[in-house]
Amino acid sequence: MPLAAFHPAVVAWLEHDLGAPTEVQARAWPVIANGGHALIAAPTGSGKTLAAFLAAIDSLVRRGLREALPDETVVLYVSPLRALSNDIQRNLQAPLAGIAEELAAEGLPTPEIRAWVRTGDTPAGDRERMRKRPPHIVVTTPESLYILLTSASGRRMLSSVRSVIVDEIHAVAASKRGSHLALSLERLAALSDAPPQRIGLSATQKPVEEVAAFLTGGAECTVIDTGHGRERDLGLEVPGSPLAAVMANEVWEEVYDRLAALVSEHRTTLIFANTRRVCERVARHLADRLGEVAVTSHHGSLAREHRLDAERRLKGGELRALVATASLELGIDIGEVDLVCQLGSPRSISALLQRVGRSGHGVGRLPKGRLFPLTRDDLLECTALLGAVKAGELDRLHIPDGPLDVLAQQIVAEVAGAEECGEAALYRRLTAAWPYRTLPRERFDDVLQMLADGYTTRRGRRGAYLHRDRVNGRLRPRRSARLVALTNGGAIPDQFDYDVVLQPEELRVGTVNEDFAFESMPGDVFQLGNQGYRILKVATGRVFVEDARGAPPSIPFWLGEAPGRSAELSMAVSRLRQGVDDQLAEGHEAQPWLETVYGLAPAAAEQLTAYLVVARAALGVVPSQHHLVLERFFDEAGDMHLVLHAPFGSRLNRAWGLALRKRFCRKFNFELQAAALEDSIVLSLGPTHSFPLDEVWHYLNAGTVREVLVQALLDAPMFGLRWRWNASIGLAVPRTRNGRRRPPQLQRQDAEDLLSVVFPDQLACAENLAGAREIPDHPLVAQTLRDCLTEAMDVEGLERLLARLERGEITVSGRDLAVPSPLAEEVVNARPYAFLDDGAQEERRTLSVRTGGALDVAEAAASARYDPEVIRRVRDEAWPAPRDTDELHDALVLCGFLTATEAEGREWRAWFAGLIEARRATAVSVAGGETLWVAAERLGELRGIQPQARLDPAIEAVGPVPESADEALIEVLRSRLEALGPVTAATLAAPLDMPLARVSAALARLEAEGFVLQGSFTGGTSEVEWCERRLLARMHRYAVDLKRAEIEPVSVQHYLRFLFDWHGLTERPEGVDALAAAVERLEGFPMAAGAWEQDVLPARIADYAPHLLDQLLASGRFVWLRLVAPRVAADDERH
Repeated sequence: MPLAAFHPAVVAWLEHDLGAPTEVQARAWPVIANGGHALIAAPTGSGKTLAAFLAAIDSLVRRGLREALPDETVVLYVSPLRALSNDIQRNLQAPLAGIAEELAAEGLPTPEIRAWVRTGDTPAGDRERMRKRPPHIVVTTPESLYILLTSASGRRMLSSVRSVIVDEIHAVAASKRGSHLALSLERLAALSDAPPQRIGLSATQKPVEEVAAFLTGGAECTVIDTGHGRERDLGLEVPGSPLAAVMANEVWEEVYDRLAALVSEHRTTLIFANTRRVCERVARHLADRLGEVAVTSHHGSLAREHRLDAERRLKGGELRALVATASLELGIDIGEVDLVCQLGSPRSISALLQRVGRSGHGVGRLPKGRLFPLTRDDLLECTALLGAVKAGELDRLHIPDGPLDVLAQQIVAEVAGAEECGEAALYRRLTAAWPYRTLPRERFDDVLQMLADGYTTRRGRRGAYLHRDRVNGRLRPRRSARLVALTNGGAIPDQFDYDVVLQPEELRVGTVNEDFAFESMPGDVFQLGNQGYRILKVATGRVFVEDARGAPPSIPFWLGEAPGRSAELSMAVSRLRQGVDDQLAEGHEAQPWLETVYGLAPAAAEQLTAYLVVARAALGVVPSQHHLVLERFFDEAGDMHLVLHAPFGSRLNRAWGLALRKRFCRKFNFELQAAALEDSIVLSLGPTHSFPLDEVWHYLNAGTVREVLVQALLDAPMFGLRWRWNASIGLAVPRTRNGRRRPPQLQRQDAEDLLSVVFPDQLACAENLAGAREIPDHPLVAQTLRDCLTEAMDVEGLERLLARLERGEITVSGRDLAVPSPLAEEVVNARPYAFLDDGAQEERRTLSVRTGGALDVAEAAASARYDPEVIRRVRDEAWPAPRDTDELHDALVLCGFLTATEAEGREWRAWFAGLIEARRATAVSVAGGETLWVAAERLGELRGIQPQARLDPAIEAVGPVPESADEALIEVLRSRLEALGPVTAATLAAPLDMPLARVSAALARLEAEGFVLQGSFTGGTSEVEWCERRLLARMHRYAVDLKRAEIEPVSVQHYLRFLFDWHGLTERPEGVDALAAAVERLEGFPMAAGAWEQDVLPARIADYAPHLLDQLLASGRFVWLRLVAPRVAADDERH
């Protein structure tokens, strides 16, 4: 081990306090000591931070012993989180103090090495001291580094930097924030003749070489990668009750109980939730079980003071559990964590590894994690996720390709900071950043021109920040450029949350979503940070609250886009589905395979097996990336729904669903509703649409889908949102002006005004547009489209998928079902974040779809066909039942014709003879066919189809004559289908002696009209059947009614016996927990106050005493109050 390169005092401290160096330290120190760029990739807790810092500290110690250290910054440490920056600054004090003690023990002077934090939270006094006397080590964030590079004092301080350390580089590289940082690193390098050494710290990524190139801009970099194959204790926690498409409250209670048990079994537990709402909800229920002081929440909408207090309490052992979102995913120092619980799939392999890595945080310790699936699809995904971790798989990192909005901001900042720049030199400098290495000079010039010209809006000229001397190729800042760049910097989009301000302290305690603030009223009580607050007033951008003093709170909501599942995890999900399908296809049991290959416990394997077995029975296959399934069914209102089963992840499915929605809109002139989740897409159509299922696979093709998708997304909410974000990041719509933050409504108006100038077609009335919208060649418009296509969606993945479909590399199938398959239930019940249109949740057509049936293989297999009794009933209702001559004539007109066979055994012959005598009908003999009874009104159509047919007697045709034989056939088939119910094309062709091809072509025409649907409805034939749409909707309705009829109500005696047992009146339990359960069952029931303690509660609790109720109320779980009916004014009493 090359410790000899370090000063003896440094070696002494290292050996005394930490012992032997870790593998990553031993490999990294020689590389760093040689001055080369280095990327250190290793799991959490492996000593990466000290590996990066110690060489710089040793250099400062040696220099300090030779001479007085000058007041200049030598080391710059960049962390993606402010809290992480504070941690690093605190953790730096230990080695600095320890080395100083070793120096003193050797009788040597102790150089004063100063390390300070510079973030947005740094007080003004500390910033001034840094300007006057720069510290040797500066710890900062990417946003604060940008500000330092833009200010004159910051540029002077950073010009002496010799080493820059970028921590958690993987957390920013795949976002615009990473592109922003990459440009800042190149600006930093330009401040000195000797560019600083770059050291990156990262969890192991794929490909790690791409992360190294991002760090250095493609310059030579040594990668120290110790791998990610660390031992972990991972497992699934499945509730005793079966999971469903939506988690029931009763099942949530089981999850809370299990979480509370795990927390009690461990010293400290970190619980991750995927949303802030779930985070708050879980924290509340755990606090009810474990106590208010034992649990709290931690997420980005809480005030910094609350988050820091939660971190301090967890580290100090005051908290037993902390419920967090991704705000604690990175390596903030929160002390020893014994267990990590993850609620729901984190949607990526790397997120799970990062979060579980928060436990066992230290060299040689074992991380321990438990996953809690929340739905059936979540169970499948979590199983696949554990399999991917077991196999050592990683998500692939995707670095954005030179975002132009970020480039515009950094150009303004650099020109303002340098006060003058040459265009060519600036281009070379900024394209040295890895995300911009392929940026064409023409596009760079477009951005420069945009920043020089600005925009003319109804509020005047905006966004002109540069003077451009095109003759000499020089750039100079306008007067406002530096201030705008300093006050509007960064690449984190503004979500327009409202500050929550506690009165009378005027203390900011967090933020809530703008929509939640709009929908709230004074007096409402909500929870934030496990604390209840009562709203006093809602003002612009602020919600004023007071302590709710124990009043039961609601949980606020935050709106946003859900993160998409990684492509690698989607492939793991597909492999699991394919594996189960293969086992079932070969006649094997899937449960033992899941237990053996994926290590599932029997209870989890049993639930997952039952789910997929029933899904396979309904769809004929378990859909995977190699076999896609399109299912069609009707809701109770008669509307049609399509569900495309495609487990490619929501980014690709969102693109596919949006493009399909656009294609359906153009084909049927109908704005349908659609939603996309990780494994499926739902398209909700109206009652008049009809088409072959197999046709849908050909609606899009790889060569044109991008153009279709671009036109589709222009009307989607994602475009307007990302346009505003990009306009703000690109400084076209400043978020602050004159030192004050601009209200959300004004920022929206400014963004819309800007869009109307650069892209008027996007806001134009659709009725006035002729054809597709023409996309302007504007940098911010181009960037917004690129963000929608590649960030929110995966257009390239969709193009590859469609190309594989066209080459026949993917198997496809379609199923017409009476009820939705189990795999369709989750997308049918999708939340608003999955919607691909702007329809309100309460107006979704999917609300009419009945779901939630029990998993039964026989029922699922039968769902692809209708009960024979249902079909018989519909046929009987559709078939004519004449009672006299005139009604038989009506039947002949409505049905097109009746065959002599169909009339056998009925009283119709005498009535038909009367119609013949009156020359209102005739018998038509078709060669090779049957004898047909035809009314004079329909005779023209029959003669058009079979001109050689013999009439007995010969009568004149009345009514309109079809233009062609094909039109005549279509009209006759239309009438026959209205009377027959499900029928094959051969059955329709036989009485007419028509070629099957002609009948099939006519049926296709009727299908295109939306009149008829094809499928397999009776199950008694392998042939395709055709059914008139209205009759099929009736069959669906009767099938649902039949299922409901099978659920018989219990007798009154059984119900009363259940009520006595439910309320504990038969075997009265004891204790305060039993009392809580009894009160919960009676929640909201009004009764006289005295009756509660005299009659109701003693009848239910064996040892009831008044103090038990007092104890229960004092816990804060329940409150009782008197409800008074509102007074009615005297003159309004009549109402």
